[in-house]
Amino acid sequence: MPEEDDKGLRRWGVVAALGVTQVVSWGSLYYAFAVVMEAVRRDLAISSPVAVGAYCVALLVSGIVAAPVGRHIDRHGAMRAMTAGSAAAALLLAALSQVGGVLSLYAVWAGLGVAMGLVLYEPAFASLALVFRADLRKAITVLTLAGGFASTVFWPLTQWLATALGWRDAVLVLAAINLAVCVPLHALFLPARGRPADAPRGAADDAAGRARLLGDGRFRWLAAAFTLNMLAFSAMGLHLLAMMQEQGFTPETAAWLAALVGPMQVAGRIAEFAFAHRVSASKVGEIALLAFPVSLLVLAFAGGAAGTVVLFAVLYGASNGVMTIVRGTVPAEIWGREGYGGLTGLMATPVLLARAAGPFAAAGVLALAGGYRAVTLALAAVGVLSWAAFYLAVRRHRH
Repeated sequence: MPEEDDKGLRRWGVVAALGVTQVVSWGSLYYAFAVVMEAVRRDLAISSPVAVGAYCVALLVSGIVAAPVGRHIDRHGAMRAMTAGSAAAALLLAALSQVGGVLSLYAVWAGLGVAMGLVLYEPAFASLALVFRADLRKAITVLTLAGGFASTVFWPLTQWLATALGWRDAVLVLAAINLAVCVPLHALFLPARGRPADAPRGAADDAAGRARLLGDGRFRWLAAAFTLNMLAFSAMGLHLLAMMQEQGFTPETAAWLAALVGPMQVAGRIAEFAFAHRVSASKVGEIALLAFPVSLLVLAFAGGAAGTVVLFAVLYGASNGVMTIVRGTVPAEIWGREGYGGLTGLMATPVLLARAAGPFAAAGVLALAGGYRAVTLALAAVGVLSWAAFYLAVRRHRH
């Protein structure tokens, strides 16, 4: 019995360590650029689409590496991969603070894309799947409860650092945080071994299994739902502050209002945790995906009213908070947990490619329409399509 208790403590120690590192990784690699993007653009004398394009390159690269990283963690454990990812993040953020032109900006962001693919939620979930069985959904929920504070902490923190130190030194501080916090936690707490050699085969372990998945209608509809949702979400992640500023809010007020999204993500995850034993992950996904376009309609017609923007943050944050869990649990609900990293990595590839395309697509709509209301309405339409695709996927699963 004491040995079982020790194993349980070690498993939840992995969750605790990843909870801290996910806040830092998401905050510094994903959310911070929205705060410093305008300063980077002015400093390098480049256009907004060029600045957004560099960020999109990182997201594109993270999508390309998702499947091989997932399979690597299945076979060899997460310790080396995620430790190397955090070390690379620190080195490349330091390099970002020194860029002097477009070529160096794009080269650094391409490298940061590899780091993203090694340290964000997908490899973290694959790490949890190595140490949790029946409690995987609970572990993912607890991890994302912590991760939901990334924007809440790092949007205001990065804004304060950039105001006090300038964007270059602000990014250098973010590099130091990755080196001091994430590298040792990943090295000390994450599993150093993959699945046992005699473990049952997973659905995506080999080329034949992956081909069968790609021919499965449930897989295609589910991948389409997650991809469309991520397309809209990633566009919002980079453009949300500018959307609020267009409605008349100062940069500081916009940053604080946007920071409400994090606690609402956490609130949504707490609700999911509370009702997980009563409601399937697929039913939770249907509700969350419907709340997403509703939230965007609220924002589109907020008219600069802070109270209405708070309502948007509640719906939008809760939806996105829950969808992180849904993406991590519904594939396992349908195809099982064996080879989880390879399965979710395969599904994550188009999702993360959409993460790369989202900000650029929104910038294109903005250039054509000349205002952010049109962008918000277009993203709401994408959200409706995502809900429809998810419904078709889980309906097939039910029957």
